[in-house]
Amino acid sequence: MYEELELFLAHMDAGKNASPLTIQAYRGDVIQFLARLDDEDTAVSSLNHLALRSYLAWLMDKGYTRSSIARKLSAARSFLFYLQRRGLLEAGRWTIVTSPKKGSMLPHFLYYHELEELLRAPDCRTVLGFRDRVILELIYASGLRAGELVSLTERSLNLAERLIRVTGKGNKERIVPVGTVATAFIRDYLLEIRPVLQARSKNETKSEALFLNRFGEKLSDRGVRLLFKKYIRQVTAKDGITPHSLRHSFATHLLERGADLRVVQELLGHASLSTTQIYTHITKDHLRKVYQKAHPRS
Repeated sequence: MYEELELFLAHMDAGKNASPLTIQAYRGDVIQFLARLDDEDTAVSSLNHLALRSYLAWLMDKGYTRSSIARKLSAARSFLFYLQRRGLLEAGRWTIVTSPKKGSMLPHFLYYHELEELLRAPDCRTVLGFRDRVILELIYASGLRAGELVSLTERSLNLAERLIRVTGKGNKERIVPVGTVATAFIRDYLLEIRPVLQARSKNETKSEALFLNRFGEKLSDRGVRLLFKKYIRQVTAKDGITPHSLRHSFATHLLERGADLRVVQELLGHASLSTTQIYTHITKDHLRKVYQKAHPRS
């Protein structure tokens, strides 16, 4: 079965252009599912809806959130449907098991005053501090995912028109504008900082990545998360704030200032408008301003 899993993952990579992170998540989720079946002495070939429901109950007992359970069930079902197409599993009542309804959690974001503090946190007098400031500015300016950011190269930039070409989920490209502040920081980074970092590389072939680590090699997703964690601790004690929160802040602030929802959808690279609609929540500051302006006895 584990050999079939690797074939399934190869199919996702070649046939569906799934990202490496997605494939990694599917591998972990399906391995967990197969291990649970082994613990229950349940053969995949004899799987039924009761076995799948037992798996869901086990995940709930383990304390997984509804969104995590839904993701794990989706991975397991995708693998089972793959086996069915391969003639290794018969269609059965296991197909009727559906994911638990997800809770309506709002995305974590930063208020603008918190965001300004975060952007000022890196020490721009140092090479890595200046690089970090550019990274934070660009994520917020263009609503990038961490994976999209580290995939950028110099060829991704069109600073004359303040645009960048971003490769998102499923290798889909989109063109995103960059603000004047972020553009100025990027210019200085390319001129003064990136050459210093690149000179530290011991490889003959220099990395084409826009953002480099302290050794002159391509900065990783993990590197972005670590530097973000370092600075966010200096400005807020909020839980759940990650580099993705800058993307959430980008969308929230645009909508608060009157941006069209479909424009924000295009900027974020969402395939469905319903995905973008999670940002239509109203922040407390905006709610208070509207109330004070509109209510006769505010």
